[in-house]
Amino acid sequence: MGDLISTHLDEGKREVITARTGELMGDFGRLYEQQYAVALFNQMRYDVEGGGGPQPQLLHRKVPLKNKSIFSGALFQYLEENKKWRNRFLFIPDSYNINYYDNKQAHDRGLHPKGTINCAGYRVLTSMEEYLELLNTSLPGVKAKVGSSPFLKCATTFPLILWHPYARHYYFCMVTEKEQQKWNAVFQDCVRHTNNGLPEECKVQTPAFTDAVRLYRQAHGHYGTWDMMCGTPPQILANLVMETLLPEMRDLITPKLKGKMHERQRSWMLISDAVYGLVQSQAQAQYEAVVQSCEAGRPPLETIIRTDMDQIITSKEHVTSKIRALVLPKAEKLLKVSIEPYISSILEALMEPTSRGFFEVRDLFFRELVDMSKNLLNDGNKEKLGEHMEKISMLAFHPVKMQSCYEMMETLSLEGLQQRFDVSSPSVFVQRAQILMREQMDDAVYTFEQLLHQSLEGQEGEDLCKSIQRCQDRVIKKFDYDSSTVRKKFFREALLQIFIPYMLKQLSPSCSAELPRFQELIFEDFSRFILVENIFEEVVLHTVMKDIMMAVKEAAVQRRHNLYRDSIVLTNSDPNLLLLGENPPIDWAEEYGGGQEEVDGESAGDGESAGDHEAQKRRRMKQVVSMIQLEGAPSVLPNESCLEVPGVENIPEETTEVRSDASLSQKSEKQVPNGTKEDVNRNAVEEKPPTNRSTLKEEESTTEKSLQETESKSAIDCAIQEIKNAVQEEEHELRTQKAVESSSSKEESAAEEEDSAHNCQEEARLNQADANKDTPSSTEQKPLDSPIREVEVMSASEQQENRITASTQDSHVEKTMASSQHDDSGFQLAANEAEGEEHQTAKEECSDSETGEDTGKGESAHMDHQ
Repeated sequence: MGDLISTHLDEGKREVITARTGELMGDFGRLYEQQYAVALFNQMRYDVEGGGGPQPQLLHRKVPLKNKSIFSGALFQYLEENKKWRNRFLFIPDSYNINYYDNKQAHDRGLHPKGTINCAGYRVLTSMEEYLELLNTSLPGVKAKVGSSPFLKCATTFPLILWHPYARHYYFCMVTEKEQQKWNAVFQDCVRHTNNGLPEECKVQTPAFTDAVRLYRQAHGHYGTWDMMCGTPPQILANLVMETLLPEMRDLITPKLKGKMHERQRSWMLISDAVYGLVQSQAQAQYEAVVQSCEAGRPPLETIIRTDMDQIITSKEHVTSKIRALVLPKAEKLLKVSIEPYISSILEALMEPTSRGFFEVRDLFFRELVDMSKNLLNDGNKEKLGEHMEKISMLAFHPVKMQSCYEMMETLSLEGLQQRFDVSSPSVFVQRAQILMREQMDDAVYTFEQLLHQSLEGQEGEDLCKSIQRCQDRVIKKFDYDSSTVRKKFFREALLQIFIPYMLKQLSPSCSAELPRFQELIFEDFSRFILVENIFEEVVLHTVMKDIMMAVKEAAVQRRHNLYRDSIVLTNSDPNLLLLGENPPIDWAEEYGGGQEEVDGESAGDGESAGDHEAQKRRRMKQVVSMIQLEGAPSVLPNESCLEVPGVENIPEETTEVRSDASLSQKSEKQVPNGTKEDVNRNAVEEKPPTNRSTLKEEESTTEKSLQETESKSAIDCAIQEIKNAVQEEEHELRTQKAVESSSSKEESAAEEEDSAHNCQEEARLNQADANKDTPSSTEQKPLDSPIREVEVMSASEQQENRITASTQDSHVEKTMASSQHDDSGFQLAANEAEGEEHQTAKEECSDSETGEDTGKGESAHMDHQ
């Protein structure tokens, strides 16, 4: 691979890459400096004047994933270096970057990962057909032959492929479809999170960056949404460079590639990844220099803004009125003809899947709390509550559980917008709505945590469930209000992103030439904060904004999709709740779980070095999604080709993890090294204490097998003697218990049982005596006699064994009847009646066996006489 890159990326081509990157970064740097001053002025003006709009009702968590990891597990990865499939252990921290290791032990020891994948800009594919279709577009001039095979063959039928238009592709395989679904949800969440790489808390740098990128693309004729506006600023700038650089490099390198079509595609992918890495490193260095320069000049700008803010605002309003007079007639005409007819239909297309997604978030939150209340109803202590709340606290970041909410948004279809309004794809709106869903879920969970923690003082049992219900109802109501506000804001922003680029593209040819003359109306001291290009876009925005606001307001008035009017949204309705938001985050496991992990950590860390302590800390790091790898199972499969490794399904977790049998399944997972969740649950059921009937049956089967396997007469006699002694001891215990516990009505039945017991004992003694008489001559008998005597002995042993069974069941019935007097559930009585019936049946079987024994003795004696 190194030879391939060094051959095709010589010094001349590297110089071309550096030159193209430098040109773009120079133009971008000038735009960024201009937009930085404008964004700084807008932010300071907002701080002074304030902003309208309803206040959120739910609390917001400041650091959601502190000391948490997302996911980890083992799967198969295809390596480009040796063209083989190998086992890899993947660990996903709170940064959502995918780190892969040789095995789990390497991660636990704190070794550096073999590689790290930043998923920004990637797409997750679940089939080779999708991948090959996208791969064929990488080299447009190369046509595939019919029946040609791809350059890699998946080891299993459940692949997952990370595809990027410029960077390296990653290939993974899972053994089962269930594994594939879980990893797909995790990878999708990594892509979704890393695509949202621009920090919203940076109120100056982020707006300046986005406006500079948008103006640069518009200057080159690219209006509308952009799919590659994802990741961190250096990644976005590298994508911007690759838009124009990649076709140029393709024309230079493609004719020199050799081999079959798929080999040429693979070689081009590796070369493109190398070019993308060079561009990204250069863009990052130059972007950091531009940001540092702007931050260094920020204090003088702030001084000017504070001193002359009123004059700057007045000057801007004067220029805005002049530009509005020029632009407004043309904008209104365009709006009436090309925009207004489509507002309601596009809004409805956005509202349907978005509202269903938010409703699914609400239902998921409600279901989790209801399940927790059911589990705490019978065993309602705070330790159990801590276990459940530890899971619910990270519900918003559980990609598998949240997948049902995200899938609702995947159905968004904006047919016809690609051609009319220059919308490349709805993926921009889909991912933005999914991020808002996750934020709303986390806000609801965090608010519930704070309210429940406040009301938990000195409450147990029924009071605990009532507290959960009160907090749940309170949070659900606040969620409905905030959900309406967030969705309406999302609808307005989405419509603006669709219509504004189209209007700018239509109005710019007739208005751009006249804009420079308005720059003369701005004082030179204020020219850095007032730009005519920005004012022109603001005028166009306000023109269409009125119709968009009216359409969204009408939907809220009609209560479509449970939208509320802004006038009924509560403002400062719960000031005490806002104070709870200042409290530190709650560690439910530590506060209500007894702190077992801390004790384990202290005992384990007494004699360890700092490195070992860090490794222990990594192993104890809490994970949002349960571990794929079972405890006690091999951490990874042998480091060989996965084609040689048998498939094992390693995902014990179901989607509903807060059910009442969660603790049982976790215990069974630790005991079963391999197998599916069904196997684990089955093993858990089998590990339950056996009933009396099953115990007795096991004893009977054991006794019968031992008697059948015994061939010696003396051994049989010894067994009969032991059975007789056991019967006498059981009869003695039975008489003692009946004398103490039984009533007068049971004494008669006890006497009858004693009589029958004496009869059985006498018959057993006679049988013993006959056996002793026949012992010396038994070895000299003919072969015909041995089966007859064996039948005789077996019948006696079965008789004694049945008596043991009856006496054991009788004593068990009396004990259970005594304990059932203190049982309020009502279920024990039915069980005792059933055991009583079994006891009566055992007595009848004992009498039948005695009768059969007498008959058997007569027949055996007659045969002996003959």
